[in-house]
Amino acid sequence: MNSSAMARHSRNTILPQGDCAPMLETATREVFEIMLGAQVNSPSESEPPPVADLTAMVGLAGRICGVLSLRCEATSACRMAAKMLGVEAVETAEFGDDARDAIGEICNMVAGNFKAKLAGLVEGCVLSVPTVITGADYQLHMLADGTRTEISFGFEGSPVWITLDLHN
Repeated sequence: MNSSAMARHSRNTILPQGDCAPMLETATREVFEIMLGAQVNSPSESEPPPVADLTAMVGLAGRICGVLSLRCEATSACRMAAKMLGVEAVETAEFGDDARDAIGEICNMVAGNFKAKLAGLVEGCVLSVPTVITGADYQLHMLADGTRTEISFGFEGSPVWITLDLHN
């Protein structure tokens, strides 16, 4: 990117002022309540594991750039899928397409709800199609400088981690 493009990019980029955690927490609570009919417990100090059974990611591009991710155990993903589909949850550590689709869609809705809470951003930012990673043998590294906001909720007795990585 040449210097004039970089200057134009920096003028057009919005970085949320202050702590993003309250907006991210509200966006998450609203999605879980509306789409899953479930309350989430208060954010906890639970440290996320280096990896989880499933990770969904949605990219943000435009006036705000970054990645929102949702990480959870397989049982949480299966519970989310059951609630979205209106069926009885089966307690299992195994998961299929429904669980992957559910956490991808929940992640997408949290990203969209968060984006809508930032003044002037609705038209100036696009979301990527969700990507879902399964398995425990990976590490995610952001390559750009930026800020990380991470919150943890209890969802039906299991932790769910929401992470927002914004590029400067």
